[in-house]
Amino acid sequence: MYKSARLILGAAGVATLAMSTPVLAQTTLTVSTWGGPNHGINTIVWPTWKAWIEEATEGRVTLEVVHDMGPPDSQMEIVADGIGDATWVFHGFNPGRFELTKLPEFPTFEDFSSEDASAAYWRAHQEFLAEAGEHRGVDVVAVGVHGPGQIFTGEMVESLDALEGKRIRVGGGVMGDLAQALDLTGVALPPTGVYEAASQGVIDGAMLTEEGLRSFRVAEVLPHTLTVDGGFYRGSFSIAMNPMFWERVSPEDREAILEVSGEPLSRLFGHMMDEVDARGVAFAQEQGNTFTEVPESDVESLREISDQMVADWAASMEERGVDGMAAIEFFRDQLEVAAEEESIADQVVSE
Repeated sequence: MYKSARLILGAAGVATLAMSTPVLAQTTLTVSTWGGPNHGINTIVWPTWKAWIEEATEGRVTLEVVHDMGPPDSQMEIVADGIGDATWVFHGFNPGRFELTKLPEFPTFEDFSSEDASAAYWRAHQEFLAEAGEHRGVDVVAVGVHGPGQIFTGEMVESLDALEGKRIRVGGGVMGDLAQALDLTGVALPPTGVYEAASQGVIDGAMLTEEGLRSFRVAEVLPHTLTVDGGFYRGSFSIAMNPMFWERVSPEDREAILEVSGEPLSRLFGHMMDEVDARGVAFAQEQGNTFTEVPESDVESLREISDQMVADWAASMEERGVDGMAAIEFFRDQLEVAAEEESIADQVVSE
């Protein structure tokens, strides 16, 4: 009898302990990342989103980052096929697949932060682009833009005419269109290939973000920067998820995750880009690099080129059922609105 009593009391104690112990995270959101370990996406964005998700779901869902699941241009397939649950996609790495996403890439000739631009882009995406289905097979839970793309060269360049015929690294999207319009000799390279190509004389310069001055050591081999307010171009990104992930969480947790995605996550992405750009410029200045603004006459030429690119893009978007000019105007209006709103900086977690 005493043995039975001890068993009953022991079972009751275990049950009490189970009820008083916090429930551990039951579901892991696996994120594929292709940036280096020290890239801001890995030190700022993913840790912050993880903290938001764990708080919103009371620990029932967490996030795990996995490196090197595949190259940058394979990320859509990695998520669509369920190899990873989520990732970040640079649209320029998938030429021909993404055209609507050029919307935030055209130059604005104004110095908006990437955080404000990313918030405006999310609103324009939801209003005009989402239903067109360019991201078929995945769910878009955030979008973003990188900072102003400038032109870095080995020899000092003070005007657009001096760039004619030079071998300049380009990526996809508006960057490639602009290089063609400026009669540059575009050389397709990933950002990670710029240092080697420049040091070996394969390229004379590169179109890249200011972040690259430090993170890709561009400042060491291309010490001169030609700038224009707002950048010659921006770059478009999305954070995509496999729709089947939602089957592994409750409807309440799905709603909680979406609440901390969307515009907050888009703002976070843009904020990260602002931070890494500032680090890149500071590093280049320490190296003694030069920064030269294009002359006003060149700015006018760039405006004409940009206006024509926007008109051509808008016309081609009609076939996809999108009013391109209305989308551009909406995006640029929202830039002004977003700039008046509070930054997300005080919510950021970093590793």
